[in-house]
Amino acid sequence: MLPQEIIRRKRDDKALSADEIAGFVKGLTAGTVSEGQVAALAMAIFFNGMNRDEAVALTLAMRDSGDVLDWSDLPGPITDKHSTGGIGDNVSLMLAPIVAACGAYVPMISGRGLGHTGGTLDKMDSIPGYVSQPDNKLFRIAVLKSGCAIIGQTANLAPADKRLYAIRDVTATVESIPLITASILSKKLAAGLQSLVLDVKAGNGAFMARSRDAASLATSLVEVANGAGLRTSALITSMDEPLASAAGNAVEVRNAVDFLTGRYRDRRLEEVTLALAAEMLQQAGIASSNHDGARRARQVLDGGAAAETFSRMVSALGGPADFVENCPSYLPKAPLEVAVKAPRDGFVTGIETRDIGMAVVALGGGRIKPDDSVDHAVGITRLLAVGAEVRAGEALALVHARSGASAEAAAAAVRAAYDLGDTRPTMRKTVMRRISPR
Repeated sequence: MLPQEIIRRKRDDKALSADEIAGFVKGLTAGTVSEGQVAALAMAIFFNGMNRDEAVALTLAMRDSGDVLDWSDLPGPITDKHSTGGIGDNVSLMLAPIVAACGAYVPMISGRGLGHTGGTLDKMDSIPGYVSQPDNKLFRIAVLKSGCAIIGQTANLAPADKRLYAIRDVTATVESIPLITASILSKKLAAGLQSLVLDVKAGNGAFMARSRDAASLATSLVEVANGAGLRTSALITSMDEPLASAAGNAVEVRNAVDFLTGRYRDRRLEEVTLALAAEMLQQAGIASSNHDGARRARQVLDGGAAAETFSRMVSALGGPADFVENCPSYLPKAPLEVAVKAPRDGFVTGIETRDIGMAVVALGGGRIKPDDSVDHAVGITRLLAVGAEVRAGEALALVHARSGASAEAAAAAVRAAYDLGDTRPTMRKTVMRRISPR
């Protein structure tokens, strides 16, 4: 069928067949469908949506537009996690080695920062020598050696998604649940996974601020993934404050190493990381229950096996062999540190989390334009959590910057993002809900 007839059918709110969708995606990949036609179909989907079968067909067609990795020679289950993004969300850096230390294989394909949210790949690029976008041979070697590898999407994994996303980005069609679903899952399916756990964020630092919108996205992802043959569940977690007490790139890597070695662990970060680990181990068939998964995850974390796995992964991908032991000496450091002083006594009653992320971007730790370079050294640490008590003049956070002007601007933004009150607020759940296939 001609591309314009497929567009017409979706414009008129009719369901597309799997063959129609596959044909359109084939043209999208080959370049025989114009950008205008892709934009028109994306807008028609934005307004009229897709049913489950259509979303499954779109996901599979985008998966099959490039390479599909095969891990069938590995002696254990292949699993992964995907997060919709947030501030201080360095969970992947601890989660992949925790799950790998329990006996699973985690070929984790991650992304760079997007908007106000940090990117796992940018964090890994803080490590000197680390090859974050290896060829498939090195990727496989790293997974075999350490049980996990955190890398970026290669050019041949779901190339249709790259072109479709670029067009969606400039045609105001990003916020479409079927298109978001297919974009995320096509890459995960192309990675050759056997199971997947999703961390869907809700709150003022998430792309889906309202919990009901996060639940809609999580439900779509879970239903479509399982419909495409990938065993998947999701947790909806709170992003109404930074997850870790650090936001940036090198500073979040340092926070992750401290977490793995037991030097320091943020309470909410620990809760989310272990909940996701338990879910992944249960989905992968290693744990008999969620409780068993949490027990196993805690055992390898507290016993040091997870830190050792992280160290092997870093070394296998070109980083220093003693990175975990000597992390501060390897990570880049910003020349200036400025404390953000509390204007009054009180309790932290709320944080405008997105503004914290934008402060990191303004420091140079994120991108304003897609081709911007990232300063891995800058960021914000010692972020007080909601519920913390503070005195006037004490630090709400510590800004790491290149210049006095950028440090003061970031400090002002952080100070404005913090709400202080006279009474300690009621603490909210960090893990809010589990979504499983119906």
